[in-house]
Amino acid sequence: MQYLSLKDITALHAEEIHAAVQRVTDSGWYLQGKENERFEKEYARYIGTAHCIGCASGLDALILILRAYIELGEMQPGDEIIVPANTYIATILAITENGLVPVPVEPSPETLEIDITSIESRITPRTKAIMTVHLYGRLAYSEEMSAICRRHGLKLLEDNAQAHGCRFRDRRTGSLGDAAAHSFYPGKNLGALGDGGAVTTDDSDLAETVRTLANYGSQKKYVFRYCGRNSRLDEIHAAVLSAKLPFLDSDNARRQETAHRYYSGIDNPLVSLPTLLPDEQNVYHIFPVLSPRRDALRDHLAAKGIQTIIHYPIPPHQQECYSRYPAMSSLSLPVTERLAEQELSIPISPCITAEEADTVIEAINSFR
Repeated sequence: MQYLSLKDITALHAEEIHAAVQRVTDSGWYLQGKENERFEKEYARYIGTAHCIGCASGLDALILILRAYIELGEMQPGDEIIVPANTYIATILAITENGLVPVPVEPSPETLEIDITSIESRITPRTKAIMTVHLYGRLAYSEEMSAICRRHGLKLLEDNAQAHGCRFRDRRTGSLGDAAAHSFYPGKNLGALGDGGAVTTDDSDLAETVRTLANYGSQKKYVFRYCGRNSRLDEIHAAVLSAKLPFLDSDNARRQETAHRYYSGIDNPLVSLPTLLPDEQNVYHIFPVLSPRRDALRDHLAAKGIQTIIHYPIPPHQQECYSRYPAMSSLSLPVTERLAEQELSIPISPCITAEEADTVIEAINSFR
């Protein structure tokens, strides 16, 4: 069993995707056209924000948000951004790319998301924002996080790369803070046929600055306000995303059905699961299990034909690229490091059948 079959996921909505691609190729317009305009409006409406700006990737979306705040004078190089220690490295890369300082905070062992009770002690006069990450598709936001930002005058930024469609009450992730970054990498819950990303926000000045920076820094052809970058969502990807967006909630519901089966069926004492969240608070981009014998469990599942992935075997602060950053490389983050040693992601997607889920459960429960 594959961990994730992109071929099968594409086949779920093949007719709509083929029609979208055909529409673009027939138009002869491949960048910054009507498909982008259409998707940005649809996605902003879905997320619940005034603005959506398409860009080239989720990493670019994160970089552009922070760069825009610097250009607007609300941040400057050397300022600090509080960020989960347990995250994909893109979250950290966006911070250091802008000359800002990441301040990693350990996750809760139960939720695997940032431990909100540990945030306030890490705030200093240089802190400008909390960048929360809805990792694995799990809601990482709370009203207390928002209250901390208000008390200290901080921006609340969301890395929503893995949580398309996740909710907090009647609002979706991507609309809970001042700005949010989204990734449409093909394996995401809402995936393009290649890389893509977006920024969502209600802040008109931020939106305009992000859009300008993503277009070489230009608002008018050959006139450059900023030293920008080329970061655009192409028309084919925008059209495909528009075609798949109406199915996102139903696809997430199928992921949730599989997750419920896992939660009710996995009972091996050598394997633990993160705290179960209400359905609206988890869209199960990834289903992580933890085991002190993770590598042996992975081999056991592979022998039974079940492919798994480790997210993420080396935490950001231990990566070679940050060895010259003493503020990162000198950190001791035991919870994050233990997760890196114990986490294993088992198959989950809208395509998994109940029988396949039961096969995974049986294999995990037979591990000794």
